[in-house]
Amino acid sequence: MTSQERVRIILGLRAAGWEEKAITDFMLYIVSGEEQYKPKPNDNKETNTK
Repeated sequence: MTSQERVRIILGLRAAGWEEKAITDFMLYIVSGEEQYKPKPNDNKETNTK
């Protein structure tokens, strides 16, 4: 993954309303595969319908 792709992912997640810690944890999960950083299901159904 290039630096430009990483930046686009981060900017996209920010635009989607993700908090900085959630973004950081997600990126750590992508790189490390550690379950502790794996995103949890979101209970907010509104974000899935937009």
